[in-house]
Amino acid sequence: MAVQPQLDVAGGPRKGGVIRFLLASLALFFLCVAGFSQDRSSEPARLAAAQSAFDGGHWDEAARLAQGPADESADFDFLRGMAFSRLTKWDEAKLAFEAGARKSPHDARFPVELAGIAYRHNNLRLAKKRLHAALLLNPRDAYTHEFLATIYFLDGNLEAALKYWNFEDKPRLRSVGFVPPLQLSEPLRSRALAFNAPQVLTGNALHTTESRLENLGIFFSRRIELTPAQSGNYDLTLHLAQRNLRGHSKAEGIISVLSGLPYATVYPELYNLGHGAINLTSLVRWDAQKRRVFADLSLPAYDNPSLRLRLYTDARNENWNLSQTFLGAGTPLTDLNLRGIVAGAEFRKIANGRWSWCAGADAANRKFRTLSSPLSPAQRTFFTGGNSLAGWLSAERTLARIPERRFTLGSSVKARAGREFANALGPFATLRGSLNAHWFPRAKGDDYAMRAQVRAGAAAGKLSLDELFQLGVERDNDLWLRGHAGTTDGRKGAAPLGRRYFLANWEMDKNVYGNGLLSMKLGPFFDNGAIADSSGFFGSRNWLWDSGVQCKVSLLGGVTAVFSYGRNLRGGKGVFYGTVLRSGK
Repeated sequence: MAVQPQLDVAGGPRKGGVIRFLLASLALFFLCVAGFSQDRSSEPARLAAAQSAFDGGHWDEAARLAQGPADESADFDFLRGMAFSRLTKWDEAKLAFEAGARKSPHDARFPVELAGIAYRHNNLRLAKKRLHAALLLNPRDAYTHEFLATIYFLDGNLEAALKYWNFEDKPRLRSVGFVPPLQLSEPLRSRALAFNAPQVLTGNALHTTESRLENLGIFFSRRIELTPAQSGNYDLTLHLAQRNLRGHSKAEGIISVLSGLPYATVYPELYNLGHGAINLTSLVRWDAQKRRVFADLSLPAYDNPSLRLRLYTDARNENWNLSQTFLGAGTPLTDLNLRGIVAGAEFRKIANGRWSWCAGADAANRKFRTLSSPLSPAQRTFFTGGNSLAGWLSAERTLARIPERRFTLGSSVKARAGREFANALGPFATLRGSLNAHWFPRAKGDDYAMRAQVRAGAAAGKLSLDELFQLGVERDNDLWLRGHAGTTDGRKGAAPLGRRYFLANWEMDKNVYGNGLLSMKLGPFFDNGAIADSSGFFGSRNWLWDSGVQCKVSLLGGVTAVFSYGRNLRGGKGVFYGTVLRSGK
């Protein structure tokens, strides 16, 4: 009892100290809140003062007034960045805009201004990346579209520039011209263009024009140049290398005609007869194993470059060696002779720059001789001659164009049906389809190019030998598996044959030399495919894998010699092959 009063006296002062501490903390808290509120209340006035200084051209003062605590509004960062930009203090401006972007990640102003700084430092790749990010935040901003279009235009990527200019109904054409002047009739010249002054040049009009010019078959190279003119308009110039009569020039004509001499072939040709885009092309081959005469006459229908009629005939006398590919004979077929002639017509229509279609029909006669091996009735159907009629319909369509990435994906499909009139044969049909990708990895130029193609096809009914698909390098075959030769000692039949196939080709080209007259490209390739036949007499049995290197040498822009070395990765022999491609044909 005597101790209790002493405890009360001692406890009293401690309780009073706690109360005083709480009161002091509350007072300090309210003072901080009041100061914070006072600072926040002054932000609009400081922002207005900084904006006024910026508008008056006092950029140093604007940057000073916009400088504040780290957690201040993103508007201060933007104004400070703009002031530093006017002072060409790019590093300080970049830091200010980046700070604002972190505070306000959905504000499109910051990536746009950061793109401007990247552009100033000639970092066009980063500038485009920032501008695309800005468009995700504000898809309808006219300034961002204009900025992007300008950068792509400077890159030489007209297709991508048009994509963003067209958003603002630009660019408007002041004039359209040809260099050199076209030697082409006026109806064809005027109808080949899907645009004219003073219209706005659109991407669709550009692609449609390119497709129509290609359909005329007389231009082996083209370049479209857009030049700024007065009042924000543009002058457009089409630079077209045109073939007339025997070629673009006397030298180019001679080289083109004689380009097949290494493999006993010449290509007599006449172009743009009567300035009407009427072309006569032909092939004469006197190779003892593969004699061939081919002629093709094509012309625009109704003076319309979108419509083209083609008439052709093709006669062959070929020796085949099927000892490696025909699996049904007891004695290998090494001495087969095939003689055939076909005549047909085809009509092609350019619908627009994205797709086209064609339809055609042909009649054929074929004869097989020198069959020394005994064959069963099922085997003999492949070597039955006679007459046939067939018709087809095909279409080509661009599935995707990504001009910013310089990537194009196209497709094609072709259906063909007909009848063999020999008793052992009858009706037949084939269906073929393909996907084609083309990509330039760099933002400008063609120093590197990649191509990939996937094709597949199938046939139904009883077919003669020359109607089968084949995978291998051979001049009359377009299904190239570049590690598999299509001939044995010059005779056809070495490539795997069948009624169903799959083929994938990939290649890359790298420019290694060019002097204006001659250019050289070099790069690897990789091919993979398989082919089968329901009869069991043909087919590859396994998947085929080839790899190698390819060189392309172009002379005068119109003739390209292709040399390839491919190897069958399943242990086969290497195949060296050379042929000539002629541009625009």
